[in-house]
Amino acid sequence: MWLKPEEVLLKNALKLWVLERSNQYFVLQRRRGYGEEGGGGLAGLLVGTLDAVLDSTSKVAPFRILHQTPDSQVYWSIACGASREEITEHWDWLEHNVMKTLSVFDSNEDITSFVQGKIRGLIAEEGKGSFVKEEDPEKFREGLMKFEKCFGLPEQEKLVTYYSCSYWKGRVPCQGWLYLSTNFLSFYSFLLGAEIKLIISWDEISKLEKTSNVILTESIHVCSHGEDHYFSMFLHINETFLLMEQLANYAVRRLFDKETFENDLVLHDPLQITKRGLESRAHSEQFSAFFRLPKEETLKEVHECFLWVPFSHFNIHGKMCISENYICFASQDGSLCSVIIPLREVVGVDKADPANRGVSISTKGKTAFRFTEVRDFEQLVAKLRIKCGATSSPQRIINTEVAASSDSDSPMDFDEGRSKMGQRDNSKTVSTEALMTVYHPQDAENLDSKMLKEKMKEQSWNILFVERGHGVSMFRTKKTRDLVVRGIPETLRGELWLLFSGAVNDMASNPGYYTELVEKSLGTCTLATDEIERDLRRSLPEHPAFQSDTGISALRRVLTAYAYRNPQIGYCQAMNILTSVLLLYAKEEEAFWLLVAVCERMLPDYFNRRIIGALVDQAVFEELIRVHLPQLTDHMTDMTFFSSVSLSWFLTLFISVLPIESAVNVVDCFFYDGIKAILQLGLTVLDYNIEKLLTCKDDAEAVTVLNRFFDSVTNKDSPLPPTVQQGSNLSNTKSDHPKVDITDLIRESNERYGDIRYEDVESMRCRNRLYVIQALEATTKQNVLRVVSQDVKFSPSDLEELYELFKKEHFLSCYWNVNSPVLQHHDASLPYLDQYRIDCQQFRVLCHLLSPWSHCANRDSLALWTFRLMDENSDCLINFKQFACVLDIMYNGSFTEKLKLLFKLHIPPAFTEVESLSPSKGDDLSKEELIHFSQLSVSSTADSLESDALKSSPEKVTVHPVLKNPVQSIPRRP
Repeated sequence: MWLKPEEVLLKNALKLWVLERSNQYFVLQRRRGYGEEGGGGLAGLLVGTLDAVLDSTSKVAPFRILHQTPDSQVYWSIACGASREEITEHWDWLEHNVMKTLSVFDSNEDITSFVQGKIRGLIAEEGKGSFVKEEDPEKFREGLMKFEKCFGLPEQEKLVTYYSCSYWKGRVPCQGWLYLSTNFLSFYSFLLGAEIKLIISWDEISKLEKTSNVILTESIHVCSHGEDHYFSMFLHINETFLLMEQLANYAVRRLFDKETFENDLVLHDPLQITKRGLESRAHSEQFSAFFRLPKEETLKEVHECFLWVPFSHFNIHGKMCISENYICFASQDGSLCSVIIPLREVVGVDKADPANRGVSISTKGKTAFRFTEVRDFEQLVAKLRIKCGATSSPQRIINTEVAASSDSDSPMDFDEGRSKMGQRDNSKTVSTEALMTVYHPQDAENLDSKMLKEKMKEQSWNILFVERGHGVSMFRTKKTRDLVVRGIPETLRGELWLLFSGAVNDMASNPGYYTELVEKSLGTCTLATDEIERDLRRSLPEHPAFQSDTGISALRRVLTAYAYRNPQIGYCQAMNILTSVLLLYAKEEEAFWLLVAVCERMLPDYFNRRIIGALVDQAVFEELIRVHLPQLTDHMTDMTFFSSVSLSWFLTLFISVLPIESAVNVVDCFFYDGIKAILQLGLTVLDYNIEKLLTCKDDAEAVTVLNRFFDSVTNKDSPLPPTVQQGSNLSNTKSDHPKVDITDLIRESNERYGDIRYEDVESMRCRNRLYVIQALEATTKQNVLRVVSQDVKFSPSDLEELYELFKKEHFLSCYWNVNSPVLQHHDASLPYLDQYRIDCQQFRVLCHLLSPWSHCANRDSLALWTFRLMDENSDCLINFKQFACVLDIMYNGSFTEKLKLLFKLHIPPAFTEVESLSPSKGDDLSKEELIHFSQLSVSSTADSLESDALKSSPEKVTVHPVLKNPVQSIPRRP
């Protein structure tokens, strides 16, 4: 390939290169030791070692072309090649297209300038594709050249980036290069004649983590198929690890979660994946998750600055983050102060205090936010004005203290605004009141002690609103969290859930969406609606709101509308319990958007058939137990106990195990702190009961201890009537466990485990996701092998190897084919046998590799006919059982069974006339021809022909089950 012209001192280069061809202006050289018998002796070995260590393909490729300037020791490298054919092609092009032109120039400088310009033009023409997005195209081209030369992967495999590092083989480090591509992690090293080449596909990795020990201060640990690999000595290990995590997650999503992947337009095309793009994507995901913004938001700009905090009278240092629709600010530690400003609320953007590079942003609620020490603040003001269509503020000088305190949105104004969002003329269908206001109206005249405490809570929040603003743009500080921990007042709960979860932004961006969805979904009949109807009256059945048609109808509408919106999830048990609680405190449309926030952002992949998200967070929970409660880990022989007992904690946010009046306090914390609040509370529950758990002899006894503890949890300040409180029904029963107030429990969880950082939780989620996926895949394999082993004579080890080959062939079609029909048909929710299927082209590849009949002249025709025989339902796909059974006949079947198979292959529906469109290829078929013939329909006379043929058969034979009906013989999972 052509290289950016680079100076080379020929005097030193002659020690490493051998002259092959030369003329007046160009020299073609071969790398010393390459192509020589014995590798060129000691000099060849030393050169090979140098090639593996140095970062330049011009030094690594076995051939190169130099442009020489007459009477000068300075040469210019302009091309390199991995083979003699490739470099010869470049040499011939230079002789035919450049040599004749050079004679017209008068000076050597003009000649050199012309050659360099010509080569750069060729590189630019070649680089219009995938290279234009890389930070250093020239360096990337060199790395790509070495990557292709070392590993021989298909051209479609996209190299994302590469790093110099050491691979530890035992206790010996091997210096080389780590290549990260869309489907593989690859490593290459060549030191003193010892070559190390490693290729691991991302979908095979079960563990990916940063580790450290006595020998390695910091390294990356990769586990695949039970083998451990360690890489160290990275220049930027955090950057490398982040990219590896992203690529592994990308492969897992593409191969195991096709519907989510297909909705992702950026990652859908592997050629669009670049290092810069992945880094940008990671920052955008962290930004959206931290501020609870819609997933579509992309982080555009980040500015370090100071924000004036009027109620504290000081400037706080942090970062201003800007996306398409939001301006957000977070203090340096993230928890001290944060602000979210939707551009839809902005009415003015001004330059404030130019000496301090200030920017003032005014909102509809007459609140002004003043940022100072903003780099390029003038350009930022201009951009923001264009983004939000705002001009300078009507009041040029705004007192931010007054604006933030006295002129903020009033609770009444906010409530009126959110009640109008999305409400059209459909009030008869959609309920506009929270169920709690209907079934438990507060009596303002008769206030008992609990109601007085509730009013005091409300007053505390009102004071907070006056100081820190009210609505989506309120200041969120440590005081906000302290009030959340105490429990949100009943009257403010729905409103604040909406704010803290970010659902208020979804609802504002989609006016009328819910009512339209209700109209479309009502009357639909699907598996999801059947399951919803079955569970409606199991949702908080003790609460009067769900003993009447009002609550049941609202619950039905919300769940059915969500199943219609997101058919991938549809409906999952536990969604009914969560939605019931949401409807108690939020209006119906608000409850719907809260459910969207929980299912699609805050608890991703929780509510699907495999509940992968819940399993991942349980693995995170186990990891935190090992760190914070090691004595409990040492006592428990099986850590899966914690997973089984805590599953309902995560799926229902403790609603299913705690009394409702206590559980809502947990939901308060969840909407403010996310999954971190659930993990902290889970650790505190175990810590509270650690002495009793350490004395338990089995799991059943431990479950009993935890259940008794949950029964003892109360909410002494709950204003709910005794008839509704679940804890009050147990207050008179004798219990050896002292009462624990939920507020104290939550406060203690924050004090003990509040140092668990959000970033650490997300990192643990990524790490454990790979482990959970591989564990599920192992379960799938075990179930498939158990079923298939009953019908074949292959040994267990041979059958397992066949399965791995079958699955790998399935994935190979997915690696480089975006629109692979196999990828489109893969569905992890299907029965085990149908999760992986292959098409005719893949079957031919495996047949040529494994079939004892693959050496015959018409092997393509036999493979085609065999596939058509297996594909009885004519969907052009076969599963592993069908594949294994036909191979079993070829290898282990009796003579009669093999004869029967051959006979069946030569009559319809398997047989079809095959004639290659390219006679020069003989009996070989192209991929297109093979697919065409495999999809041909069979005439209606096929069955009669088969019947006549069987009648004329001289010998009665036993039909193998897979030949009789391969599809119906597949056992279905209940």
